[in-house]
Amino acid sequence: MLKIFQRLLLLLALPVLVGCAAKIPHVVISDFDKRGTRLIAVMPIKHSTSDPKSVEMLRAKLVEELYFKGYPKIPSGVIDEKIAGSSFIGSGGMVSPQMVGEMLKVDAVLYPTLNESRMGSSVIYASTVAEAEFELFSAKTGESLWRVRHKAVYRNYGFTRKHLELKSSQVYEPAIQEVVTRALETLPDAGGL
Repeated sequence: MLKIFQRLLLLLALPVLVGCAAKIPHVVISDFDKRGTRLIAVMPIKHSTSDPKSVEMLRAKLVEELYFKGYPKIPSGVIDEKIAGSSFIGSGGMVSPQMVGEMLKVDAVLYPTLNESRMGSSVIYASTVAEAEFELFSAKTGESLWRVRHKAVYRNYGFTRKHLELKSSQVYEPAIQEVVTRALETLPDAGGL
């Protein structure tokens, strides 16, 4: 009887374990490892949110996560200063990857977009949502090297509006962190260049 119960429990837990371990859909060029991508400039976040803290948080977490994957840190202030003085800002207010490569002497340029960043609540339910997409371009050719989009949703339940707001704000940073971590799991680690 105990063995049957253990097997049943394993069968019930298996879909959860597989679902949690699955990688998110992404696109990476087949010869990424041969491209010599070592230095990545993280461009300012394209967004439609009115919350500057979420934008700053996303960019800081991107720089940190890239560092832990073996890519050296390039301070955001240095990047912002260089592109602010650039006369090569193209359509949509973006500087081309090739121009960024020339200005900063980097191998690749990461363009992040914060698509959704919100906290909402009803009577006994609150949700925190963060969704971003990231695209990495070669600074030499302008070719897309890697692209991914991920969304994190945290749900909370409570009996008072104040309690729900507190729970939502407590999971906001972990939601941004999850988006960055899960998305960058799909980016190959920096090679030993």
